[in-house]
Amino acid sequence: MMQLLTFIRKEFHHILRDTRSMLILIGLPIVQLLLFGFAITTEVRNAKIAVLDSSKDAITQQIITKIESSDYFDIDRTISSNEEIQNAFKSGEIKLAIVFQQNFETELFHSRKAGLQVLADATDPNQATTLTNYVSSIISDYQSELNKQNKLPYNISSVTRMLYNPQLKGAYTSVPGVMGMILLLISAMMTSISIVKEKELGTMELLLVSPMKPWLVVVSKVIPYFIISFINVLTILILSTLILGLPIKGSIFLLTTSTVIYIFCALSLGILISTISETQQAAMLISLLGLMLPVVMLSGYAFPIANMPWILQVLSNFVPAKWYIIIVKNIMIKGIGIEMIWKELLILLSMTTFFIIISIKRFKIRLQ
Repeated sequence: MMQLLTFIRKEFHHILRDTRSMLILIGLPIVQLLLFGFAITTEVRNAKIAVLDSSKDAITQQIITKIESSDYFDIDRTISSNEEIQNAFKSGEIKLAIVFQQNFETELFHSRKAGLQVLADATDPNQATTLTNYVSSIISDYQSELNKQNKLPYNISSVTRMLYNPQLKGAYTSVPGVMGMILLLISAMMTSISIVKEKELGTMELLLVSPMKPWLVVVSKVIPYFIISFINVLTILILSTLILGLPIKGSIFLLTTSTVIYIFCALSLGILISTISETQQAAMLISLLGLMLPVVMLSGYAFPIANMPWILQVLSNFVPAKWYIIIVKNIMIKGIGIEMIWKELLILLSMTTFFIIISIKRFKIRLQ
């Protein structure tokens, strides 16, 4: 029995001395609890919306105030034309718009019925459905309050229109998300494992002392995964277009260029991971836990970022997949050009440059 206790004590000593194991055993459950607890929610709060009120009467102002007072919406702007609505949707600045008919109050009191239109960005069909349901519920509550004060009922009808995805197909959300996740995992994880494998086997030193320059050695390890990743993208696009019915409304050249930039970003991240990993198992663990969890939770692929606490919203900005998913949705589904996505492309280019610079510095240190 004493021998068993001695071995148990020894094992605890090994675990406590290994900071990486302690971080995984204790830190990972805490991180997962916080992420899953705050990020996984079907509720949508503080969604930015726009209002087009041509009537500007007491009734429309009461409805707008009631909508704004809820926790679900944040009236981002009041606009004066349908063109402004389209531009706001294309830029991704709003998720929903409410358009009141002209002479809303007059029509309501004279004919006892008036209408409004609810426009929603259905590139995320679940979020669009949730937001339109919220608006319908608020308007229904207001109508009930109004009818309590009158003998004859008033009828406020709302017409819902789903922009970009009128059939509410889930592929409009899943395909861009899958593209972002697969490219990041394959490019980053496989690149890091490939380079670490050479170091683990002791063959990296032989490659570096060969006539080939060191940077060419790294490039030779990266190019095959770049080609494989690009083939994966083509396969996903062909299948999603032919089988899932997902359109490519924008420029194929712009989509291809953006994808190449994202792949380079993922590859540079894989090189960075290889510089901080000693074994293939460590590289795989860092890639899976450090990349897959943030991509699923913080990229906007599975859960709306706007619902998360501000600290998670800040952290989501450091997830490359977030920016790539925004780019893919805007090009494929909304059909917009570079004028609307140049910021996201610039962020990906900046991330790629940063990863490469840090990787070069660490790689040189490890060779000394």
